[in-house]
Amino acid sequence: MSHFTSEDEALLQSMLRQLLQSVKEKITGAPSVECAEEILLHLEETDENFHNYEFVKYLRQYINNTVGSVIEEETEKCTSAQNQGEVSGYDTLVQHVTKKTRESKEYREMMHALKNVMMVVVESLINKFEEDRMRNKELDSKTRNGRQSGCYTDNCSDSDSSLNQSYTFMSQEQLQLLVERLDPIQPKEVRQEALQTLCFVPPSDILNSEGWPTLRKHLTASLADPDATLGEKVLRFYAKTFSSSPFNMTRDVYTSLARHLELYFLSGEYSLRVSAGLDVSNTDVNRLLKKVRLLNEYQKEAPSSWIRHPEKYMEEVVESTLSLLSVKHEANPDFLSPVYFLALLDIKAVWFKKWTHAYYSRAVVLRLLEKKYKSLINAAVQQCLDYFEFCKAVVNKKSRVNDFFQQDSNNISITDLLVLFTQLIYCSPSYPKAPVAAHADNYSPASLVMEILQVFCDQTGCTAECLYTDAVIDALLHPVQSLLSGTEVYINCLETTLIDVADILARIAAVDDGLSLLLYGENEKTAKENRPTAVHIIVQFTKKLLHDDISHLSGSELLPVVKGAFIFVCRQMYSTCEGLQMLIPYGLHESIAEAWKKTSLLSERVPTPVTGVESTSSISLESKNTLLWEETLLDALLNFSATPKGLFLLHSTGALNDCVNFMFSSLSKKLQVDEYEEFGNRVIVTQMATTPTGAVALQSSGFIKALVTELWALLECGKDDVRITQPKSTPVDPIDRSCQKSFLSLINLLTYPAVFELLSKQDIPNKQMYSLREVPTDVIDIIDRLIILNSEAKIHSLFNYEQSHVFGLRLLNVLCCELNTLLLLETQYKVSQVLLTAQEENVTEPSEGPGDFIIDALSVERNHVLVRINLIGGPQERILPSRVLDEGNDPYIWPMFSSFPLPRCYLAEIPRKAKFRQDKDLDKLLLLLKSPEKQTGWTEICRKLFCKVMKARPEIISGTILAELIEKFVSQLSESQSDCYFSTENYKATDVDVKNESLSSVQQLGVEMTVRYGKYLNLLEEHAENDLCFVLMNCEKFLKQHQRTVVSSLRCLQERSSGYDWFASSIFLIMSGDGEKTLTFLQDFSRLLVSAFLWLPRLHKSVHLPITTVESGIHPVYFCSGHYIEMLLKAELPLVSSAFHMSGFTPSQICLQWITQCFWNYMDWSEICHYIATCIFLGPDYQIYMCISVFKHLQQDILKHTEAQDLQVFLKEEALHGFRVSDYLEYMESLETSYRHMLLKDMKNIRVQNT
Repeated sequence: MSHFTSEDEALLQSMLRQLLQSVKEKITGAPSVECAEEILLHLEETDENFHNYEFVKYLRQYINNTVGSVIEEETEKCTSAQNQGEVSGYDTLVQHVTKKTRESKEYREMMHALKNVMMVVVESLINKFEEDRMRNKELDSKTRNGRQSGCYTDNCSDSDSSLNQSYTFMSQEQLQLLVERLDPIQPKEVRQEALQTLCFVPPSDILNSEGWPTLRKHLTASLADPDATLGEKVLRFYAKTFSSSPFNMTRDVYTSLARHLELYFLSGEYSLRVSAGLDVSNTDVNRLLKKVRLLNEYQKEAPSSWIRHPEKYMEEVVESTLSLLSVKHEANPDFLSPVYFLALLDIKAVWFKKWTHAYYSRAVVLRLLEKKYKSLINAAVQQCLDYFEFCKAVVNKKSRVNDFFQQDSNNISITDLLVLFTQLIYCSPSYPKAPVAAHADNYSPASLVMEILQVFCDQTGCTAECLYTDAVIDALLHPVQSLLSGTEVYINCLETTLIDVADILARIAAVDDGLSLLLYGENEKTAKENRPTAVHIIVQFTKKLLHDDISHLSGSELLPVVKGAFIFVCRQMYSTCEGLQMLIPYGLHESIAEAWKKTSLLSERVPTPVTGVESTSSISLESKNTLLWEETLLDALLNFSATPKGLFLLHSTGALNDCVNFMFSSLSKKLQVDEYEEFGNRVIVTQMATTPTGAVALQSSGFIKALVTELWALLECGKDDVRITQPKSTPVDPIDRSCQKSFLSLINLLTYPAVFELLSKQDIPNKQMYSLREVPTDVIDIIDRLIILNSEAKIHSLFNYEQSHVFGLRLLNVLCCELNTLLLLETQYKVSQVLLTAQEENVTEPSEGPGDFIIDALSVERNHVLVRINLIGGPQERILPSRVLDEGNDPYIWPMFSSFPLPRCYLAEIPRKAKFRQDKDLDKLLLLLKSPEKQTGWTEICRKLFCKVMKARPEIISGTILAELIEKFVSQLSESQSDCYFSTENYKATDVDVKNESLSSVQQLGVEMTVRYGKYLNLLEEHAENDLCFVLMNCEKFLKQHQRTVVSSLRCLQERSSGYDWFASSIFLIMSGDGEKTLTFLQDFSRLLVSAFLWLPRLHKSVHLPITTVESGIHPVYFCSGHYIEMLLKAELPLVSSAFHMSGFTPSQICLQWITQCFWNYMDWSEICHYIATCIFLGPDYQIYMCISVFKHLQQDILKHTEAQDLQVFLKEEALHGFRVSDYLEYMESLETSYRHMLLKDMKNIRVQNT
């Protein structure tokens, strides 16, 4: 069958027509001819009926009849060759047969015949199509006239019904003919028919044709034609083009439409005026709105694709738009310009937001606005000014506005605009706010202005220059100041305005630069003393709101919302250390607490809900509002505890327990909170756990129980709601990632004040049997079940014994870094002995002799803990064994032990003391201290000489020289009435006074550790233990004379002291074990202010403190030193401050630990001596500067461990490697210059003031 007859041609034509009709929908859905071709080429893959089409069956039969014999012959040849091993594999066979068949003569003849016949068939089909089209022309015309005249309906971007029509594929000649028929000189009927045809041609074919430039002009002319049907058809084609063509093609269409609109607005034909309004029912106006709407739809879609094309294309679109929008009539200010139409259709200018969102397009827009279309910006500003003037006239002619509003719009800055926007909030009409938003989309001017201000608040960089100015803040606070002063207020919707103002102020206060502006003004150094900064106005107004002292708002339903909004602004400030300092004088915490107490009385009267009674009554709604207001006040009080001093103030209100209960209730509900608020809650818990009252409140609220229960579920049980389909993988890390958060939470919680309250005099359960379902609920249970595993019953009660015990040992390791906690655990639970026994039992069982220690995860952890808790020393004084096994034949080189003393390898060698060399400045200092007569400025001279020696030769300030320096200096100061802060009676220490006294077990163990450390340092002799006991007993008796009698449930206030006296022990070592000299020094030292901060037992239940301070159990080192450490850290080392916040940890907690134990185990002895001497000579504020210096030294490590999510573990476990006090003395002096006046003033305010 090498050629086709006429019957074959007719049959093929019929079958091909059938095929095309079957795939019509797929082809018409293609956006271009190329896509249609791809659809046909891949029809076999996409159409399940492909092999059922008659055309396909015919072709298959024809191919089989023509080349079937060739295929069979080649297949036989390959099969025989395959049997002989020459060809292998099915794929190779197919490839070979296919290749040979395509090279055959029969195949070439077949393809030639097929090509010829198909050309004839296709040509016949095209001719028949043209004949059918001409025959039905008249019918088509009638059908078109009967259709809706406006094919381009309101939803113009949907291309009306065009997407349901077939495509007409045209040749270049046919397209050129179409272009000619669209010429404006042609009759209207011809043009209409051509436009109708145009809508059925693929837009890509038209835009790629040679006649497109001419066609574009014709289409633009048709848009302006008086006949509406022509314009409608052009818009229909434009809409279809926008929806189905790429940006590089549609830009021409867009610029054509924009140019048409620009010419129309400039023509004499256009005569719409602003004053006349806009009648959208008018046909011409309706047509114009459709054109602008199509333009706007494209504007919003174009940014998603123009980045993939050359910038010049985008620039054409941008410039044509700006050119259109800049159209105006200079002679007629009442001219209704294109901007009005665009604003009517896109009120919030979504298109402009999208254009300026990305830098790629924003740069072009701003460049063109600046260079060619600046008039647009001026017109926008002038529009705002005109609207403001209109609002002023409506509200009240007496409204006062700033002078610059009368200036020309060319001279207004961004800051001036922001002030103007703020004023618009006050005077433009707006919807009143309801407690529950009633309007999802608020298009009032005030609402739009609020969005702009909120966007500014959320930006960085330019915000500081534009928004953070006194002018803007003054404008925001204008109504607040008016209400405070009692002057008349001309404001629409006063409550709404105040809520909006509070929202902006809160956003400003949430950023450091904004907070600084509210606290100190635009320029702190040049701030006017007689002009109060924003913080004073805000807090005064908030207090008046809380006292219901604003007459304009009395009786308002929205008053609680206004109160809550301004309390939140204050909260943003007082939750920071610097903000709290400014608010303390106003006693805002007392006002909020007073309001809460009144509200809680009302909430107690809320009746219990009864089944069957409607809950939507007015009484129930009022009750809900009361409960909501109570929670708002509790939340406000709770956030005082974000800082040490704020927590101290919260305790004084008596609302601490209620706040903690509220916090735990909120967390229990698992309410969705943002990431920042989650960090804030963790910080609050950490602050609370650093104080005895906070720890007890956390315990009574159920917080600790919930934490322990959650930990046990993760560690032992897994989640109840998770179906176990496969065993859990064995953890790779010592603490599994799933338990890491709980581990850190426990570390944050278990400070020494918390441990003392929760564990003091608490016995371990040590049960005979533990049920597998018995879940721990308290800290004592965690110690019993995870740390002190001294029975088979405890071990067998654990599903994951090794993992859980490692968790407990890691927790114990961190807890014992706080020496007071170590002494408590050791005396109450004999932790060392439990661990030694476990090591002794963890050995091999050889046939002869002692066994070897088994090296496993638990024995390695126990070995590390044993060394840590039984060895005192700084980074160069003790060596802690690794907790990681090495590779190789000897994975663990550290010797294990099951009895004391420790192997000598864990003790570092003490470096030999350098030979003493004379120092001129030191000699001067010693001479000055020994001189009985004080010269003018004696104290300052001594301090300067001390600094010079410390910087030049710090190593000589040690041993007997150090003892002599501090002894003489303190003795001289204690004799000066002006230098003494505390008044004390003389105390004579004798053995008789203390012979009936005995030290507690904690104190005795502390003495053993101190003496062991002193002997290691070669500072003490054999009899030193008795001397130290003598010192400590006399110190207790001496300090008892200055203690109050307090009745309290806090355990720390029921004891003579709440911990071991590490400072007295340090002085004992400095004095080389001389008990008499130590006691004399401590008595003199106790008169000085610095003793309150270096010697913590000095103020335990002290009569020198207010009774409220004593009853709180919170030491001034925490609420004073700790507070200022956090404040200075944020100012001096903002990255470190942020790292702490991100970790949910607080600088004050770790600093309290360092200071309480005088940096023992964190610094070498020489640096501890320098720390004590520096604070004694230079002042108590140097304690704060010292901690800031330590953080500066650790900055990179802190950032690294924050990223690793183990910051608190690092800070508690690791010694301060490489830190030397002398290296940071100059830095500390610079801090003194900036902060001493403020710090010393507050430090002196800790005692009861004489009134």
